[in-house]
Amino acid sequence: MSTRSSRLLTLLGFSLTLLDRVPGAPQTSGDFSSNPQAKKLSTEAILVKGAWSSASDSVTPLPEDGRVTNNVYSNPYFRLTYGLSPNWSEKYSSPPPSDSGYFVLAQIRPADSLKGTSRGSILVAAQDLFFTPIPAGNALELTKYNHDNLNAEYKVEQPPTLIRVAEHSFVRLDYESPVAELHWRVLATQIRCHMVQFVFISRDTKLIESLIQEMNKMTLPDEAGPISGRGGADVPACIKDYASGENVIERVDPVFAEGRFNPIPVRIIINREGKVRHIHFLSAFPEQAKAISDALTQWRFKPYLHDGEPVEVETGIMFGRAPRPITTPSTSAVSE
Repeated sequence: MSTRSSRLLTLLGFSLTLLDRVPGAPQTSGDFSSNPQAKKLSTEAILVKGAWSSASDSVTPLPEDGRVTNNVYSNPYFRLTYGLSPNWSEKYSSPPPSDSGYFVLAQIRPADSLKGTSRGSILVAAQDLFFTPIPAGNALELTKYNHDNLNAEYKVEQPPTLIRVAEHSFVRLDYESPVAELHWRVLATQIRCHMVQFVFISRDTKLIESLIQEMNKMTLPDEAGPISGRGGADVPACIKDYASGENVIERVDPVFAEGRFNPIPVRIIINREGKVRHIHFLSAFPEQAKAISDALTQWRFKPYLHDGEPVEVETGIMFGRAPRPITTPSTSAVSE
Protein backbone atom coordinates (compact mmCIF):
# COMPACT_ATOMS: atom_id res chain seq x y z
CA MET A 1 0.00 0.00 0.00
CA SER A 2 1.40 3.42 -0.94
CA THR A 3 2.11 6.11 1.63
CA ARG A 4 -0.71 8.12 0.09
CA SER A 5 -3.12 5.20 0.55
CA SER A 6 -1.91 4.64 4.13
CA ARG A 7 -2.59 8.27 4.98
CA LEU A 8 -6.03 7.98 3.38
CA LEU A 9 -6.88 5.03 5.63
CA THR A 10 -5.64 6.90 8.68
CA LEU A 11 -7.54 10.08 7.93
CA LEU A 12 -10.70 8.14 7.12
CA GLY A 13 -10.65 6.25 10.40
CA PHE A 14 -9.81 9.38 12.38
CA SER A 15 -12.56 11.45 10.76
CA LEU A 16 -15.19 8.73 11.28
CA THR A 17 -14.32 8.54 14.97
CA LEU A 18 -14.44 12.30 15.38
CA LEU A 19 -17.93 12.33 13.91
CA ASP A 20 -18.97 9.78 16.53
CA ARG A 21 -17.78 12.14 19.27
CA VAL A 22 -20.14 14.90 18.14
CA PRO A 23 -23.66 13.46 17.76
CA GLY A 24 -25.61 15.15 15.03
CA ALA A 25 -22.62 17.13 13.77
CA PRO A 26 -23.55 18.38 10.28
CA GLN A 27 -21.44 17.42 7.33
CA THR A 28 -20.85 20.54 5.31
CA SER A 29 -20.48 18.98 1.89
CA GLY A 30 -20.74 15.77 -0.12
CA ASP A 31 -23.56 13.35 -0.76
CA PHE A 32 -24.39 13.04 2.94
CA SER A 33 -24.45 16.73 3.78
CA SER A 34 -26.91 17.84 6.43
CA ASN A 35 -25.83 21.47 6.44
CA PRO A 36 -28.85 23.73 5.80
CA GLN A 37 -26.47 26.49 4.64
CA ALA A 38 -24.94 24.35 1.89
CA LYS A 39 -25.20 25.93 -1.53
CA LYS A 40 -26.86 24.08 -4.37
CA LEU A 41 -25.56 23.94 -7.91
CA SER A 42 -27.09 26.30 -10.41
CA THR A 43 -29.81 24.74 -12.56
CA GLU A 44 -27.72 25.78 -15.56
CA ALA A 45 -24.66 23.81 -14.41
CA ILE A 46 -23.53 20.89 -16.57
CA LEU A 47 -21.98 17.92 -14.78
CA VAL A 48 -19.42 15.97 -16.80
CA LYS A 49 -18.38 12.49 -15.71
CA GLY A 50 -14.62 12.19 -15.31
CA ALA A 51 -12.28 9.21 -15.19
CA TRP A 52 -14.12 6.19 -13.80
CA SER A 53 -13.99 2.42 -13.59
CA SER A 54 -15.69 0.37 -16.29
CA ALA A 55 -15.48 -3.02 -17.98
CA SER A 56 -16.03 -4.59 -21.38
CA ASP A 57 -18.79 -6.89 -20.08
CA SER A 58 -21.14 -7.15 -17.13
CA VAL A 59 -20.66 -10.87 -16.51
CA THR A 60 -17.01 -11.17 -15.48
CA PRO A 61 -16.62 -10.30 -11.75
CA LEU A 62 -14.63 -7.19 -10.81
CA PRO A 63 -12.80 -6.43 -7.53
CA GLU A 64 -15.23 -3.59 -6.77
CA ASP A 65 -18.31 -5.83 -7.18
CA GLY A 66 -18.45 -6.87 -3.50
CA ARG A 67 -21.72 -6.19 -1.65
CA VAL A 68 -23.17 -6.51 1.85
CA THR A 69 -26.37 -8.59 1.80
CA ASN A 70 -28.10 -10.07 4.84
CA ASN A 71 -25.23 -8.90 7.03
CA VAL A 72 -22.60 -10.72 4.93
CA TYR A 73 -20.00 -9.04 2.71
CA SER A 74 -19.34 -11.24 -0.32
CA ASN A 75 -17.02 -10.59 -3.23
CA PRO A 76 -17.23 -12.96 -6.22
CA TYR A 77 -13.96 -11.70 -7.73
CA PHE A 78 -11.90 -12.48 -4.61
CA ARG A 79 -14.19 -15.41 -3.72
CA LEU A 80 -14.48 -14.39 -0.10
CA THR A 81 -17.37 -14.02 2.28
CA TYR A 82 -17.18 -12.09 5.54
CA GLY A 83 -20.01 -12.17 8.03
CA LEU A 84 -20.48 -8.90 9.90
CA SER A 85 -21.02 -8.65 13.64
CA PRO A 86 -24.65 -8.15 14.70
CA ASN A 87 -25.74 -4.51 14.36
CA TRP A 88 -22.77 -3.66 12.13
CA SER A 89 -23.41 -2.66 8.53
CA GLU A 90 -22.00 -0.92 5.48
CA LYS A 91 -22.93 2.74 5.91
CA TYR A 92 -21.53 4.41 2.78
CA SER A 93 -20.99 3.26 -0.78
CA SER A 94 -17.34 2.91 -1.72
CA PRO A 95 -15.57 5.25 -4.17
CA PRO A 96 -14.18 4.00 -7.50
CA PRO A 97 -10.63 2.57 -7.53
CA SER A 98 -7.70 4.98 -7.70
CA ASP A 99 -5.35 5.24 -10.68
CA SER A 100 -2.73 3.33 -8.64
CA GLY A 101 -5.12 0.41 -8.20
CA TYR A 102 -6.31 1.03 -4.64
CA PHE A 103 -9.86 -0.16 -3.86
CA VAL A 104 -12.04 0.69 -0.87
CA LEU A 105 -14.20 -2.44 -0.95
CA ALA A 106 -16.41 -1.85 2.10
CA GLN A 107 -16.75 0.64 4.98
CA ILE A 108 -18.41 -1.02 7.96
CA ARG A 109 -19.57 0.60 11.19
CA PRO A 110 -21.93 -0.21 14.08
CA ALA A 111 -25.51 1.01 13.76
CA ASP A 112 -26.22 4.50 15.12
CA SER A 113 -29.02 2.99 17.21
CA LEU A 114 -26.59 0.69 19.03
CA LYS A 115 -26.20 2.30 22.46
CA GLY A 116 -23.58 1.77 25.13
CA THR A 117 -20.96 0.22 22.86
CA SER A 118 -17.49 1.34 21.94
CA ARG A 119 -17.29 2.89 18.53
CA GLY A 120 -15.05 1.82 15.69
CA SER A 121 -14.90 1.07 12.00
CA ILE A 122 -13.79 -1.71 9.67
CA LEU A 123 -12.34 -1.02 6.26
CA VAL A 124 -12.04 -3.78 3.67
CA ALA A 125 -9.60 -2.65 1.00
CA ALA A 126 -7.44 -4.02 -1.82
CA GLN A 127 -4.30 -2.87 -3.58
CA ASP A 128 -3.69 -4.06 -7.14
CA LEU A 129 -0.09 -5.32 -7.19
CA PHE A 130 0.23 -4.64 -10.92
CA PHE A 131 -0.08 -0.87 -10.45
CA THR A 132 1.20 -0.02 -6.98
CA PRO A 133 4.05 2.54 -7.17
CA ILE A 134 5.77 0.85 -4.22
CA PRO A 135 8.60 -1.57 -5.10
CA ALA A 136 6.92 -4.60 -3.54
CA GLY A 137 5.82 -7.82 -5.16
CA ASN A 138 3.40 -9.24 -2.63
CA ALA A 139 1.18 -8.44 0.35
CA LEU A 140 3.93 -9.25 2.85
CA GLU A 141 6.36 -6.78 1.27
CA LEU A 142 3.70 -4.07 1.05
CA THR A 143 2.84 -4.46 4.73
CA LYS A 144 6.54 -4.28 5.65
CA TYR A 145 6.84 -1.10 3.60
CA ASN A 146 3.84 0.39 5.37
CA HIS A 147 5.44 -0.43 8.73
CA ASP A 148 8.80 1.07 7.75
CA ASN A 149 7.22 4.28 6.49
CA LEU A 150 4.66 5.13 9.17
CA ASN A 151 4.58 8.81 10.02
CA ALA A 152 6.38 9.85 13.18
CA GLU A 153 3.13 10.64 15.03
CA TYR A 154 2.18 6.94 15.02
CA LYS A 155 3.59 4.32 17.35
CA VAL A 156 4.05 0.70 16.30
CA GLU A 157 2.45 -1.68 18.79
CA GLN A 158 3.33 -4.86 16.91
CA PRO A 159 5.54 -5.11 13.80
CA PRO A 160 4.46 -7.23 10.81
CA THR A 161 3.69 -10.70 12.15
CA LEU A 162 2.43 -13.80 10.36
CA ILE A 163 -0.78 -15.19 11.88
CA ARG A 164 -3.50 -17.70 10.98
CA VAL A 165 -7.06 -16.51 10.36
CA ALA A 166 -9.87 -18.64 8.92
CA GLU A 167 -7.29 -21.38 8.19
CA HIS A 168 -5.25 -19.01 6.02
CA SER A 169 -2.06 -17.06 6.55
CA PHE A 170 -2.24 -13.27 7.07
CA VAL A 171 0.34 -10.66 7.95
CA ARG A 172 -0.73 -8.42 10.83
CA LEU A 173 0.47 -4.89 11.69
CA ASP A 174 -0.65 -3.02 14.84
CA TYR A 175 -0.09 0.70 15.45
CA GLU A 176 -1.67 3.58 17.32
CA SER A 177 -1.98 7.35 17.47
CA PRO A 178 -1.22 8.39 21.09
CA VAL A 179 -2.63 11.86 20.46
CA ALA A 180 -5.96 10.65 19.03
CA GLU A 181 -6.03 7.58 21.32
CA LEU A 182 -6.85 5.44 18.30
CA HIS A 183 -5.60 1.95 17.48
CA TRP A 184 -5.22 0.33 14.06
CA ARG A 185 -5.07 -3.40 13.38
CA VAL A 186 -4.26 -4.24 9.77
CA LEU A 187 -4.60 -7.85 8.56
CA ALA A 188 -3.53 -8.50 4.98
CA THR A 189 -3.44 -11.45 2.60
CA GLN A 190 -3.06 -11.81 -1.16
CA ILE A 191 -5.67 -12.97 -3.67
CA ARG A 192 -5.33 -12.79 -7.47
CA CYS A 193 -2.33 -10.44 -7.26
CA HIS A 194 -4.16 -8.02 -4.96
CA MET A 195 -3.30 -7.29 -1.35
CA VAL A 196 -6.64 -7.64 0.46
CA GLN A 197 -6.74 -5.82 3.81
CA PHE A 198 -9.05 -5.75 6.81
CA VAL A 199 -8.37 -2.55 8.76
CA PHE A 200 -9.90 -2.26 12.25
CA ILE A 201 -9.92 1.18 13.90
CA SER A 202 -11.11 1.98 17.42
CA ARG A 203 -10.11 3.30 20.83
CA ASP A 204 -11.18 -0.02 22.35
CA THR A 205 -8.56 -2.73 21.74
CA LYS A 206 -10.82 -5.41 23.25
CA LEU A 207 -13.49 -4.57 20.69
CA ILE A 208 -10.94 -4.86 17.88
CA GLU A 209 -9.71 -8.25 19.11
CA SER A 210 -13.26 -9.58 19.27
CA LEU A 211 -13.86 -8.42 15.69
CA ILE A 212 -10.65 -10.09 14.54
CA GLN A 213 -11.73 -13.36 16.19
CA GLU A 214 -14.96 -13.23 14.20
CA MET A 215 -12.89 -13.21 10.98
CA ASN A 216 -12.35 -16.93 11.56
CA LYS A 217 -15.88 -17.48 10.24
CA MET A 218 -15.13 -16.03 6.83
CA THR A 219 -14.30 -18.04 3.72
CA LEU A 220 -11.41 -17.40 1.33
CA PRO A 221 -10.04 -19.16 -1.77
CA ASP A 222 -7.32 -21.78 -1.27
CA GLU A 223 -4.70 -19.52 -2.87
CA ALA A 224 -4.97 -16.74 -0.26
CA GLY A 225 -1.69 -16.01 1.54
CA PRO A 226 0.77 -13.11 2.07
CA ILE A 227 3.14 -14.29 -0.68
CA SER A 228 0.90 -16.63 -2.71
CA GLY A 229 -2.43 -15.57 -4.19
CA ARG A 230 -1.42 -15.50 -7.85
CA GLY A 231 -4.55 -16.96 -9.40
CA GLY A 232 -4.62 -20.17 -11.37
CA ALA A 233 -6.74 -23.29 -10.89
CA ASP A 234 -10.30 -22.20 -11.70
CA VAL A 235 -9.45 -18.49 -12.16
CA PRO A 236 -6.94 -16.91 -14.57
CA ALA A 237 -3.28 -16.98 -13.57
CA CYS A 238 -2.22 -13.40 -12.80
CA ILE A 239 1.18 -12.49 -14.24
CA LYS A 240 2.64 -9.00 -14.02
CA ASP A 241 3.88 -7.49 -17.32
CA TYR A 242 2.67 -10.44 -19.40
CA ALA A 243 1.48 -7.99 -22.08
CA SER A 244 5.04 -7.13 -23.11
CA GLY A 245 8.04 -8.44 -25.01
CA GLU A 246 7.79 -11.68 -26.93
CA ASN A 247 4.43 -12.50 -25.36
CA VAL A 248 2.79 -9.95 -27.69
CA ILE A 249 2.42 -11.32 -31.24
CA GLU A 250 0.25 -8.50 -32.64
CA ARG A 251 -0.22 -5.03 -31.17
CA VAL A 252 -2.34 -2.03 -32.21
CA ASP A 253 -1.87 1.25 -30.37
CA PRO A 254 -5.02 3.15 -29.32
CA VAL A 255 -5.84 6.39 -31.11
CA PHE A 256 -7.07 9.13 -28.76
CA ALA A 257 -9.24 11.95 -30.06
CA GLU A 258 -7.95 14.43 -27.47
CA GLY A 259 -4.88 14.69 -25.31
CA ARG A 260 -5.15 13.93 -21.60
CA PHE A 261 -2.44 13.23 -19.08
CA ASN A 262 -4.11 10.87 -16.61
CA PRO A 263 -2.79 7.36 -15.90
CA ILE A 264 -5.05 4.66 -17.35
CA PRO A 265 -4.57 1.33 -15.52
CA VAL A 266 -6.19 -1.56 -17.38
CA ARG A 267 -6.53 -5.19 -16.34
CA ILE A 268 -7.15 -7.70 -19.10
CA ILE A 269 -7.92 -11.41 -19.26
CA ILE A 270 -6.31 -13.28 -22.16
CA ASN A 271 -8.02 -16.49 -23.20
CA ARG A 272 -6.37 -19.79 -24.08
CA GLU A 273 -6.10 -18.80 -27.75
CA GLY A 274 -4.19 -15.60 -26.92
CA LYS A 275 -7.06 -13.15 -27.49
CA VAL A 276 -8.32 -10.51 -25.04
CA ARG A 277 -11.69 -11.67 -23.73
CA HIS A 278 -12.19 -9.13 -20.88
CA ILE A 279 -11.05 -5.55 -20.25
CA HIS A 280 -11.34 -3.80 -16.88
CA PHE A 281 -10.56 -0.08 -16.71
CA LEU A 282 -9.68 0.96 -13.18
CA SER A 283 -9.80 4.64 -14.11
CA ALA A 284 -10.44 6.07 -17.58
CA PHE A 285 -12.52 8.69 -19.37
CA PRO A 286 -15.22 7.14 -21.59
CA GLU A 287 -13.49 8.13 -24.83
CA GLN A 288 -10.22 6.67 -23.56
CA ALA A 289 -11.92 3.40 -22.66
CA LYS A 290 -13.42 3.12 -26.15
CA ALA A 291 -10.12 3.84 -27.92
CA ILE A 292 -8.20 1.35 -25.79
CA SER A 293 -10.91 -1.31 -26.14
CA ASP A 294 -10.88 -0.93 -29.93
CA ALA A 295 -7.11 -1.47 -29.91
CA LEU A 296 -6.90 -4.31 -27.38
CA THR A 297 -9.44 -6.46 -29.21
CA GLN A 298 -6.88 -6.59 -32.05
CA TRP A 299 -3.95 -7.67 -29.87
CA ARG A 300 -2.74 -11.25 -30.08
CA PHE A 301 -0.64 -12.98 -27.41
CA LYS A 302 1.42 -16.11 -27.14
CA PRO A 303 -0.79 -18.57 -25.20
CA TYR A 304 0.39 -19.11 -21.64
CA LEU A 305 1.15 -22.74 -20.83
CA HIS A 306 0.79 -24.38 -17.44
CA ASP A 307 1.92 -28.01 -17.23
CA GLY A 308 1.97 -27.99 -21.03
CA GLU A 309 -1.65 -26.84 -21.36
CA PRO A 310 -2.82 -23.33 -22.36
CA VAL A 311 -4.61 -21.43 -19.57
CA GLU A 312 -6.16 -17.99 -19.18
CA VAL A 313 -3.96 -15.14 -17.98
CA GLU A 314 -4.86 -11.94 -16.14
CA THR A 315 -2.39 -9.07 -16.43
CA GLY A 316 -2.18 -5.29 -16.27
CA ILE A 317 -1.25 -2.59 -18.76
CA MET A 318 -0.71 1.07 -17.93
CA PHE A 319 -1.66 3.49 -20.69
CA GLY A 320 -1.07 7.23 -20.49
CA ARG A 321 1.35 8.67 -17.95
CA ALA A 322 2.04 6.22 -15.12
CA PRO A 323 2.35 7.50 -11.53
CA ARG A 324 5.93 8.09 -10.41
CA PRO A 325 7.22 4.98 -8.61
CA ILE A 326 8.34 5.13 -4.98
CA THR A 327 11.91 3.87 -4.61
CA THR A 328 12.45 3.90 -0.84
CA PRO A 329 13.60 0.35 0.06
CA SER A 330 11.90 -1.74 2.75
CA THR A 331 14.28 -3.56 5.05
CA SER A 332 12.38 -4.71 8.14
CA ALA A 333 11.94 -8.33 9.18
CA VAL A 334 8.72 -10.16 9.93
CA SER A 335 8.02 -11.71 13.32
CA GLU A 336 6.59 -15.20 13.53
